[in-house]
Amino acid sequence: MNVQQLLQDKANRFTAKPAIIFKGQEISFGQLRENVFKFANALHSLGVGKSDKIAIYLPNGPEYIYSYLAIFCLGAVGVPLDYSLKEDELISCLGHSETKFLITQPYSHQMMFKIKEGVPNLKYIVMNWKVRSFAPGESIFEEGYHYDDIIMGASRDFQETVIAEYDPALIMYTSGTTGKPKGILLNYKHLAGSPKAMKYFVDLTERDIKLSALPFSHIAGLIYIQNCITFGITLIIMDRFNPFEFLRLIQQYKVTCFHVVPAMYIAFLSVKGIEQFDLSSLRWVVVFGAPSSPDILKKFHQFCPKAHFLNGWGMTETCPPNTVTPLGSNKIESIGKPSPHCEIKIFDENDNPLSTGEIGEIVIKGWTVMAGYYKDEPITKELMKNGWFHTGDLGRFDEEGYLYIVGRKKEMIKVGGQIVYAPEVETALLKHEAVAEAAVIGVPDKLRGESVKAYVVLKENGKLSGEDLRYFAREHLAHFKVPHVIDIRESLPKNRTGKIDKELLKQETMEITSR
Repeated sequence: MNVQQLLQDKANRFTAKPAIIFKGQEISFGQLRENVFKFANALHSLGVGKSDKIAIYLPNGPEYIYSYLAIFCLGAVGVPLDYSLKEDELISCLGHSETKFLITQPYSHQMMFKIKEGVPNLKYIVMNWKVRSFAPGESIFEEGYHYDDIIMGASRDFQETVIAEYDPALIMYTSGTTGKPKGILLNYKHLAGSPKAMKYFVDLTERDIKLSALPFSHIAGLIYIQNCITFGITLIIMDRFNPFEFLRLIQQYKVTCFHVVPAMYIAFLSVKGIEQFDLSSLRWVVVFGAPSSPDILKKFHQFCPKAHFLNGWGMTETCPPNTVTPLGSNKIESIGKPSPHCEIKIFDENDNPLSTGEIGEIVIKGWTVMAGYYKDEPITKELMKNGWFHTGDLGRFDEEGYLYIVGRKKEMIKVGGQIVYAPEVETALLKHEAVAEAAVIGVPDKLRGESVKAYVVLKENGKLSGEDLRYFAREHLAHFKVPHVIDIRESLPKNRTGKIDKELLKQETMEITSR
């Protein structure tokens, strides 16, 4: 993917058209090119060259986009870090990736002092840091560079860097990294994977307006930036997701499409007063792995009357989306069909292909699959076997080639020798009109090995006991799949991408049982 060429092309074609809108501020394609090229030249003047690791630790905003694209123009390696990571996690990722520069908007001086102690050779560029009135020697930022200062004299013209398609482009760390980091290594050819898939699955054009509330440190957030410079769309950015504000922005800017995770999809459709918003501009919405709740789907069609609802699937390791339900399909319980850029099969535990309808592990092969886990050959070999990447997801194909997710291998719950898939139980619970969210895990059970435990959040004004919900579940599930315990809560823990954090729920359960 030649980012410099894409920026030049879109700036020539759509010079004055808004490329980015953030908190009411419009940045045209012409300004985007200028800002990115100036930053790239500034980085180059500081000694950044091909294959140097440049980490980004910022909240969502235009500066994040400038950082990504400037790094790619130079042929360097971007290391996007989730803005919710704490000092120890940051130090772990920065050290593991051998980062040369950190582009950051830090929470505090104390944070930067700790990072500097942990990664002493790290240099840094500070964005949007307003407090600069310190006595000499008091501010750690005296050793760093301020963004405004370094771009002041930088040229807006950029001399193209020769970049090979297999040169490293990204190291993306798995969310919530602690202890030993696991960095996913992608090259410059991989950067074209998501735009090619979007072109195949949906009809994006320069007339589209997309709304992003996903963090840019996540692959799904990066896809929005790639869409912007590839298709010439206008991108509306939120620094963080707020369901009411999300709806307001759709109406204000006549947003035509977006992709979200299930929790965001449920949240904006559950906003009280959603009927006051005009969402008729929406053409399609892609939800990555949304639970097929009939009640929520009915609300979607009620308030988004012209929009197609699509399910999608993919992983950071495979340059998503790798499957999406075709436009016009009514198989909303499926995650769709594969793109032509990859091959997907279902394998058993011995890596033998399974027949249509049989459940096994989803494996994927093709140029969109990552180069490997950075500096971790053992885990790369464990998951990459004979060219097939083993995803850890369980699924099946139907007779028409549609793929269905059954769950994660680690989400299989073995109840007295019977296999229970957590997503199946969650889907059954979500059928109840009073249930807003559900998460199911396996917990130790002396008699049966494991038993099923559910965590549930009720809708506003919902009144339901755990026993009531167990009775409901018996009407939809075999007896061994019915949760032994249902814990009704006001909220469920989520990571920054909006996914329910089941690991935290499991840790909590283990702590309780070990007392």
